[in-house]
Amino acid sequence: MGRDDGGMSRDDGGMSRDDGGMGRDEETLEAHLMIRHPAVYILASRRNGTLYIGVTSNLPKRIWEHKQDLIEGFTKRYRVHQLVWYQRLESMEAAIQLEKRMKGWRREWKLRAIEEMNPTWRDLFEDFTAGD
Repeated sequence: MGRDDGGMSRDDGGMSRDDGGMGRDEETLEAHLMIRHPAVYILASRRNGTLYIGVTSNLPKRIWEHKQDLIEGFTKRYRVHQLVWYQRLESMEAAIQLEKRMKGWRREWKLRAIEEMNPTWRDLFEDFTAGD
């Protein structure tokens, strides 16, 4: 659970508008969705709320999928959609190892990691969707 070892093609994401054109925000998001770097991430339902740890080869795309409830399971059921922490790694193997370690961490360690990177618990997905 929480692994994205390849992902779907761009067409499966349904990112383009019905009129066939893309606005500036869609173009920016489209560019970010094409970037592939292994990453471990933490989603939260709210500050100090329910947490979810996952791993992916395409962080912006995976988080977008979580936010659109395209991924069945925990994050959809418990509405855990806010990206509050992530770390990019050099290889998928390293990312999977970190994900497994972090899932074994005590909750307080996870909260500390979030607080160190993102003390206000803002949704970091906004960084991927902000205009250039």
